[in-house]
Amino acid sequence: MFDYSARPDLLKDRVILVTGAGRGIGAAAARTYAAHGATVLLLGKSEENLARTYDAIEQAGHPQPVVIAFDLETALPHQYDELAAMVEKEFGKLDGLLHNASIIGPRTPLEQLSGDNFMRVMQVNVSAMFMLTSTLLPLLKLSTDASVIFTSSSVGRKGRAYWGAYAVSKFATEGLMQVMADEVEGITAIRANSVNPGGTRTDMRAQAYPGEDPQTRPTPEAIMPVYLYLMGPDSQGINGQAFDAQ
Repeated sequence: MFDYSARPDLLKDRVILVTGAGRGIGAAAARTYAAHGATVLLLGKSEENLARTYDAIEQAGHPQPVVIAFDLETALPHQYDELAAMVEKEFGKLDGLLHNASIIGPRTPLEQLSGDNFMRVMQVNVSAMFMLTSTLLPLLKLSTDASVIFTSSSVGRKGRAYWGAYAVSKFATEGLMQVMADEVEGITAIRANSVNPGGTRTDMRAQAYPGEDPQTRPTPEAIMPVYLYLMGPDSQGINGQAFDAQ
């Protein structure tokens, strides 16, 4: 496990947007960031799931989060612009962006993977992530210390049979991170890195490995040290790197 211990006020006064914040790793990251002082913008498509994360943060007495119901599969360009305008109006800047939301799609041989399924995975995992990044970049530039974390996968670093669109999307994620990191290096206070969470006890993992005993995998909370390290000031100067949570 990544070894890092965060001080309680690590993210005080920071505004951080987390995608897929309704459950799994996204919900754990949102709660963890809030527990360390951040105002967290909870983005996801299920208002019900986001409300659960909101309530958990609120009940713990952490800074009040914001729920943003947003469907990455169907969102149109003007909706990204409206999202950025809302963040600017309410907060004046953005200090952190965790790209966590993604879908697996069918795990089949490429020969049996339909074009529709391939494009759906690429839309959510790559195109929407690009749109969010490019639209929010001006707000990240207004921060004195901004961090963007891209969520990768072991199959986005070495392709494996039957991982199809998901693996391709995660290679694209690493590519987007590297391009962005190179563009912001030395001219902004933004850094971009990727995290491979590894096998974690989530619904997505259960979908990919239905026969696996979930108890053999760490909880999302257990892998949070790397997410805290990369989002906080201790990782200043770390840019364009690929991290493993486990």
